[in-house]
Amino acid sequence: MTEKTLFAGFGGQGIISLGQIWVYCGMKEGKEVSFFPFYGAEKRGGIARANCVVSDDAIASPIITSASSVVVMNRDSLPVCIDILAEGGLLLVNSSLVTDADIDQAGKDIRKRFRVVTVPATGIADGLGNVKIANMVMLGALARATGALHLKTVDAIFADFFSGSKAKFIPMNITAVREGEKAIG
Repeated sequence: MTEKTLFAGFGGQGIISLGQIWVYCGMKEGKEVSFFPFYGAEKRGGIARANCVVSDDAIASPIITSASSVVVMNRDSLPVCIDILAEGGLLLVNSSLVTDADIDQAGKDIRKRFRVVTVPATGIADGLGNVKIANMVMLGALARATGALHLKTVDAIFADFFSGSKAKFIPMNITAVREGEKAIG
């Protein structure tokens, strides 16, 4: 199994953290991983992307030219994600910020070429009390939709990732991951 995922959104959505946690979960599950982030110079609002590979085998390169899956957190990221997604790949979309009309207007027979799955990640996160955890909703959704990771040790992983004063956010993040899994069904 090799899952090549591009996470894309804008600065402030936690795209880089999402990629880091995804590969950290992969490491804890005994997988080979690579993480290659890139983002604009802006502190918030610029582009944010992360190439992440989780595999049972050695990884030749952290650069993804043909993704198995993409996580689209905002409308502006949709064209980039469509261009890199392999035929039949998973297009996982934050439907709170990217509408069905946006997907259909992007053309290129998207719904025929890819497995399109929409999750209202920002709406779910808002319902949980903090829109900043939309990225964790998508973490759960991606794990369930791809089967690449099981996230059984996410509690321990969050304890390592959110230390000190940030530890108080662990329960909310765990809930967000579980709600993301439920959103896939």
